[in-house]
Amino acid sequence: MYFDTHAHYDDEKFDADRFEVLASMPEKGVELILNPGCDMASSRMAVGFAERFPFVYAAVGVHPQSAYEFRLSDLDELKKLSENEKVRAIGEIGLDYYYDDNAPRDVQLDCLEAQLCLAESLGLPVIFHDRDATADSLDAVRRHKDLRGVMHCFSGSWETAKTVLDAGWYISFTGSVTFKNAKKAPEAAAKMPLDRLMLETDSPYMAPVPHRGKRCDSSYLPHIAARIAELRGQTQEEVAAATMENGKRFFGI
Repeated sequence: MYFDTHAHYDDEKFDADRFEVLASMPEKGVELILNPGCDMASSRMAVGFAERFPFVYAAVGVHPQSAYEFRLSDLDELKKLSENEKVRAIGEIGLDYYYDDNAPRDVQLDCLEAQLCLAESLGLPVIFHDRDATADSLDAVRRHKDLRGVMHCFSGSWETAKTVLDAGWYISFTGSVTFKNAKKAPEAAAKMPLDRLMLETDSPYMAPVPHRGKRCDSSYLPHIAARIAELRGQTQEEVAAATMENGKRFFGI
């Protein structure tokens, strides 16, 4: 059985069959799913999915690509949403300097800092997105020494991974680890401690080989587990079992 620790079933690509897809997951070997929000609307949706399906949990937060929309008053609603027993993290938050039309760095940093402080005050872990912003992301990790977190969809170097791990954080891998052009993430997946590793699909994105380019869903997790097992010289069953326990421990399930 698998735990998909990061899947966006609120995405419009699931509008036609969202609940049918979610309902089918237990029979496909997916025992648990964590759906993070990316803005206020998707955070509300994530909580709704968690209330509807016993195996679905939620995180609430504002993604860096939505930083323009973030208002300090949103913290009150995020705090209120976090009172739901199925909400287990603040996320997806972080920094994204890849796209020119994203919010300026100072706006993203303010949005991030407010949510990191909120997570600390609530005693919740964070789900962190880092794209082309590694230096500032690691600085945030170091500044918030008592905060627990996971670097999601990790594609960085082993050196970056070591810094994240030294802070006590977890690292999560998507289908990108199966891509032929993936170089850094496979090395990190092979070298890192098994008890800090988690699996995710980042659905509907990042579908693993042999489904690359298709709409991704949680049933593709075995392909990711198989690749990581190959990299580590372990069995797929060992990776599935360990990442299930890691995810449950991290999210307090």
